[in-house]
Amino acid sequence: MRKVGSGESMADACNGMKRRELLVRMAAGVSGAVAVSAGLDPFLSFGRSAFAAGEELRFDHVYGETVLAKPAERVVSLGYNVHDALLALDIAPVGIRQWFGNQPYGVWPWAQSHLGDAKPQLISGEVSMEVVAGLQPDLIVAVGSGISKDEYDVLSQIAPVLMQPKDKAAYGMGWDDLTRMIGQAVGKAELAEKRIADVEAKFQAVRDAHPDWKGMTAVCAYNFGGETGAFIGTDTRATFLAELGFKPTQKILSLSETQGFYARLSPEDLAPLDADLLIWVSTSDKAPDIQALPLRKTLRAHSEGREVFAGEVMAAALSFGSILSLPYALDALKDDIVLALDGDPETPVISSTAAGLAP
Repeated sequence: MRKVGSGESMADACNGMKRRELLVRMAAGVSGAVAVSAGLDPFLSFGRSAFAAGEELRFDHVYGETVLAKPAERVVSLGYNVHDALLALDIAPVGIRQWFGNQPYGVWPWAQSHLGDAKPQLISGEVSMEVVAGLQPDLIVAVGSGISKDEYDVLSQIAPVLMQPKDKAAYGMGWDDLTRMIGQAVGKAELAEKRIADVEAKFQAVRDAHPDWKGMTAVCAYNFGGETGAFIGTDTRATFLAELGFKPTQKILSLSETQGFYARLSPEDLAPLDADLLIWVSTSDKAPDIQALPLRKTLRAHSEGREVFAGEVMAAALSFGSILSLPYALDALKDDIVLALDGDPETPVISSTAAGLAP
């Protein structure tokens, strides 16, 4: 894909996690990929496509350097969305960090077929060093986990630990860079590149089929706990739209200059959401709270039938922003986007109608 910069009462979805903390964690994997030049991987101290006999692989990161003598086989996934990348590379983690939702082993529908018969240990809440040690891993992937340096030091006594590069925020590593790093660590660099290319090709095919989308405006919006806002900047939901050729509204762009990956809006002014395409993101498959927003009905995106609804599973797929969840979300949403943008206000948009949002 073209390289671009990478909330509900979400407290319920995250077992009491504060909404703001959840929004931060849901930015995992939000930044876009760093360009790879001259065949060198930016996460390694040297360029290697795979392990060679007797050679070590070194990863420079925010907490120092991690050295692997051989490809990892027993991997604990502590990053909230990291297990998707592992599963995409046919590696079933022995432990998975629970993020949100009630899914078997913390694995959502887009990745469940990759899990097979594996039954990983689900790690909920704070990281238990005893649980991790008991799993006897030979690699711990803690990119996007938010662990501290002290926790890293303890975990490193159990097994080598991978963290995000120094120039990335805790939850700011792109899906493709993450997949590439893990591919190196588990000795499946070629498979990682193939998986990345497949996803890039899927987005390219949709862009090619809909060149008119290029330059049109689009926004992913939320209404959680009485707060309405938009996902902006390098957030996965914003970059998902950018990968399809859309751009934010000018008012959203002005918000992006001073706020992080989401922007709260005044209930008295929802004008920044009035884009050619408006996607409402919710953790429920019904949206009475969105229906009840008084000023939503003043938006042309509503009156002209240009709203799309992303319910529980689609919202999660966009939030994960992973190598498995992004193509899943694209397959599910692209037809509704076409319906919303066909120029006929009378055309029903399936997801919007089902959620009770149709004009």
